[in-house]
Amino acid sequence: MEKENTENNKLYYSISEVSKMFNVNTSLIRYWEKEFPIIKPQKSTKGNRLFSQNDIDNFHKIYHLVKERGMTLKGARQKMKDNKDDLDNNFEVIKSLKEMKNLLLDLKNQL
Repeated sequence: MEKENTENNKLYYSISEVSKMFNVNTSLIRYWEKEFPIIKPQKSTKGNRLFSQNDIDNFHKIYHLVKERGMTLKGARQKMKDNKDDLDNNFEVIKSLKEMKNLLLDLKNQL
């Protein structure tokens, strides 16, 4: 996954912005939306998907389970359903570690 671009704290993100955040195709974002009921984007008047920060956080969890840990979609759905608290805690730790890693890499590049 590329460096996260959620620092500007927008209310909603387009599907193209979300796909760029995770370096995946927009079709995969649409597919995950159908497969995971926790992803509930708003729709604009034109019918475009608008993803909230909560949706982005859920995409991070799905991405981690499916792409980084190699789980199946069924397994990821079950994990998110059964162990939501554990997953949230683990995800926060991993997110903090990744942010720290990026900070350290930036510092190294500046030296």
